[in-house]
Amino acid sequence: MIQLRTFFLVVMATLLLLTHCTSNAPTEDQEASILPSNPPANGFDETNSDPEAIAIADAVMEAMGGRKNWDETHFIHWNFFGRRTLLWDKKGQRVRIDIPESNSVYLVDLSTETGKIMEGGVIQEEPDSLKKYTERGVSIWINDSYWLVMPMKLKDSGVTLKYLGQDTTSGGLQADLLQLTFESVGRTPQNKYHVFVDQESRLVTQWAYFPNATDETPRFTSPWQDYQTYGKILLSGDRGNNKLGDIGVYQQVPDAVFENFDPYDKNQFQ
Repeated sequence: MIQLRTFFLVVMATLLLLTHCTSNAPTEDQEASILPSNPPANGFDETNSDPEAIAIADAVMEAMGGRKNWDETHFIHWNFFGRRTLLWDKKGQRVRIDIPESNSVYLVDLSTETGKIMEGGVIQEEPDSLKKYTERGVSIWINDSYWLVMPMKLKDSGVTLKYLGQDTTSGGLQADLLQLTFESVGRTPQNKYHVFVDQESRLVTQWAYFPNATDETPRFTSPWQDYQTYGKILLSGDRGNNKLGDIGVYQQVPDAVFENFDPYDKNQFQ
């Protein structure tokens, strides 16, 4: 009888232990929630960045559609201030730049900084010319894409984020003010930006550009307005006196668009 009772107690203890372990084991959704929702890029200066600024940057990413949707965005199309049109293969790290005024098309591999160039209607084949215009294409993409997707790049490689407190935009809106400085990245690492983040929507509503991090007065300040949903993310095209137009987000674009200079039809895109 004693042996049977002992066996029963052991079984009950085992069942209780198993139940406890099972009930406390995280589900897949719980595990996902434990992971950072917006991990920084390799090289982001987390040590010298302010925790408040990092938290605001994460809130901005969430307001723009969330990190998952940003990571899954494949192709982005836009016109830069009426000067040129870009089609960026974000996942494949390719860009096509059409410059109608000079009858030029740049097809650039951003990871290798190589590509095919038609400048002034002439296909470039001489190595020095190819290198020159390919580097120009990379510089154009760096500049033009930052004007469009900067809010998703607040925790990019080489960035240091500081929280400068509360401020008011030119339109009279209360905002949290972030400062971005850079270390050994891009074409102009000496730049500085002040980014105004709306305290309610958590969207960027204004930015100020300083050519040098030591500058006290910005060269220009412009709004970020007219947010709309493209694909599964939000993008803004209104920069006050300047506009980013013809914005589109796609998941399928024919490879030929990045391989030859022929004009393309956006109706092919999905």
